[in-house]
Amino acid sequence: MKQSILHLALVVRDYDEAIEFYTRKLHFTLVEDTYQPEQDKRWVTVAPPGAIVTTLLLARAATLEQKKFIGHQSGGRVFLFLQTNDFWRDYREMVSLGIKFIREPKEESYGTVAVFEDLYGNLWDLIQRGDS
Repeated sequence: MKQSILHLALVVRDYDEAIEFYTRKLHFTLVEDTYQPEQDKRWVTVAPPGAIVTTLLLARAATLEQKKFIGHQSGGRVFLFLQTNDFWRDYREMVSLGIKFIREPKEESYGTVAVFEDLYGNLWDLIQRGDS
């Protein structure tokens, strides 16, 4: 058996502002943006540069219950992990683009890591593993 995670849904307030953040500030590729008239929503996926399989599905909150979870999908824990092959290049650029880091860079046994917030407050690790 061979399996992989294809999409990971991230609840967002607005498709266009989410696309702007992920493509302009994190340099993700817009993989798909297709309107689905029967549900009055869009199927929007983005992926980090060089990603092979897994994408983020930017899922606009459609109900009040869903809106409560924008930025809080993981209860305040780091939720997503963005691996890079050049931590300092990406860290410096992200800072210059106004991305807020809530935990400064730190050398750990597994590599270099810092925690940042996306535009909604979800927490991400920017990480360069020691073996990359």
